[in-house]
Amino acid sequence: MSRHVEAPIRRQSAPDIRARKGGDPIVCLTAYTAPVAEILDEHCDVLLVGDSVGMVVHGMPNTVGVTLEMMIMHGQAVMRGAKRALVVVDMPFGSYEASAEQAFANATRILKETGAQAVKVEAGVYVGATIAYLVQRGIPVMGHVGLRPQAVNVDGKFRAKGRTKEERAQVLAEARAADEAGAFAIVVEGVDETLAPEITAAVKAPTIGIGASAQCDGQILVTDDLLGLFDWTPKFVRRYANLKAEIAKAAANYAADVRARRFPAAAETYALGGGKARRPRVAGGDERG
Repeated sequence: MSRHVEAPIRRQSAPDIRARKGGDPIVCLTAYTAPVAEILDEHCDVLLVGDSVGMVVHGMPNTVGVTLEMMIMHGQAVMRGAKRALVVVDMPFGSYEASAEQAFANATRILKETGAQAVKVEAGVYVGATIAYLVQRGIPVMGHVGLRPQAVNVDGKFRAKGRTKEERAQVLAEARAADEAGAFAIVVEGVDETLAPEITAAVKAPTIGIGASAQCDGQILVTDDLLGLFDWTPKFVRRYANLKAEIAKAAANYAADVRARRFPAAAETYALGGGKARRPRVAGGDERG
C-alpha cells in the first residue's frame, strides 16, 4: 500500500528572481512578523524584512536608528512564517559602509542567525565594491537606488530623485554600479517616472519599483501602508484595505462589552462542573490566596 507524500515546498532563490528579468512582474512586500509573513507568503515572490520596521513597528522618525539586532530579530520572525518566498533582510545604517569586511561580518551574521537567503543594501556608487565582495563570498545582495531612506540626514528629508540631469545621471550610475557588482535585483525607490524605465533597460538585474514606474520588473510596498494602518502614506502607496478603522472599531466594541459586563459571556468561559468554583492550583498543589 503506497503512502501519499506531499512534495516539499520549494523556496524562491536569488537566481530565480534574477531570471525573472523582463518576464512576469515580481511581487514583493515587506514583512516583520511571523503571522503576517505566513499570510503574505502565498502571494509574494519576495518578502523584505525592511529597516522600515523602525518607523512602522517601533515608531522611529526614520530608519537611521535601526540596529542589526532589530533586523535579526524580525528576520527570525519572518522566517518562521514564510516557507515559499525569498526572504531578504535589510542591512541597517552603519552595518556595511565602513568596509567590505565589516559588511561581510554583519551579512553572514544575518544569514546565519535568521536563515534568510539574501541581504539588501542601499547602493550609492561607492557600495559597488562592497556588493561585489559579498557576492564573491556567497552572499546574495539586493541593491537599492534612488531615494535612499538611510541618507535622510544628507538629503534633509525623504525626497524623490530625478529632478535634474545631474540627479538622473547619479541614480543611473548607482544602479549600474550595483548591477555590475552582481546584485541579483535592484530596488528603485522614489524616482521620476521616466527615469525608472531607463534604469530598467540599462541593467541586467530585475528592478523592483516603489514610487517608480509600472515598467519596472516588479513592485514592492510597505505592507502596513497597503493595509491602511496609517493616516498618512507616501504618494506612491495604493491602499487595498483600511485596517486602522477596522482595528479601532473592534477595540471600541470590546471596550463597550467589557464596561457593560457583556464580555466574557458563557461562550468565552469554562463551565467545568463540580459545583462551587475553586481557585486554580499551581505547581506543588498549593492554592494561592
